[in-house]
Amino acid sequence: MRRNQVGLVAALFTVGALALTACGQGAATSGSAAPSPDQAQSQDVAQDASANEVETDGLSGVDLLRGTANSNKADQNSGDRAPESAPVEVRQKWVELRAGNAGGLEPAVVNGKGLSVYWFSDDPVNGGVSNCNGDCAKTWPAITVTKGTRLFFPGIRRENIGFIKRQDGQLQVTIGGRPIYLFSKDKKAGDILGQNVGGKWFVINPEGKRAVPKAEAPNPAQPAPGAKPANSVTFFSEKNLKDFGDSFAVGVKVSDKCADLRGGFQSLSPDGAVKIWSEPGCKGKSAVVSGPVNDTSAAPIGFPAGVKSYIRA
Repeated sequence: MRRNQVGLVAALFTVGALALTACGQGAATSGSAAPSPDQAQSQDVAQDASANEVETDGLSGVDLLRGTANSNKADQNSGDRAPESAPVEVRQKWVELRAGNAGGLEPAVVNGKGLSVYWFSDDPVNGGVSNCNGDCAKTWPAITVTKGTRLFFPGIRRENIGFIKRQDGQLQVTIGGRPIYLFSKDKKAGDILGQNVGGKWFVINPEGKRAVPKAEAPNPAQPAPGAKPANSVTFFSEKNLKDFGDSFAVGVKVSDKCADLRGGFQSLSPDGAVKIWSEPGCKGKSAVVSGPVNDTSAAPIGFPAGVKSYIRA
């Protein structure tokens, strides 16, 4: 597997600060609206954040990038947001797999349109095959990629992402060794009409397991024992991991050195344990989280002005 250094999620200022880019969901890549003055100030993000990388998977040729589709300026008329009638090569320009909320299941994996992502119990874990083909695949479209596809994975650990070859020759994405799918009857973000269909289809979580209702999920402010340190985290300017309209997001690498966020961020999605603070310089109130946080101002975290600095936990 080879790693190629590329540009930042947004431009890297000469002072070493990472800039955020305001993104509109319906905007084309070259047509993003200019940020407001307040947003512009917040967009000088991490003083010490190192440059993001593109990792090109040596077998599939897929380019894996941290951060969201919007923060990476993905073409809004292609990839996950392309019309269903678009050619496959347009729909495979990019794929987003993000940790978030799916109809009350959290953390759950959703795609770039917010549609729920599923696994099939008839597929063997780490078996390298999909047992949903033909008519099954019409109802449960596989999430597929090709050489050059840009895959964004905020909130999911890189080692949990893989690829298998399907009967039709397409490359299908896996999470935790499980091939992943959409459900044709889900039409909008939050739909989970495929959950438990036939007792074999389930919304997947970032570890490749069954997503559960938020009330049953571990509290992100109380990381599970043995939670791995985060390699990356995506911060969102608004609550509920919002990354469209006037909101924006940035994906950054996490290190053992404190990094500041200029401006407060109201939600976040890490791929492991990260320690966050209410003030710059890793000062003020702190919390350790290891899963998606929809509102940093709410209990038990309680950062009224949002997250302002972070470090690997």
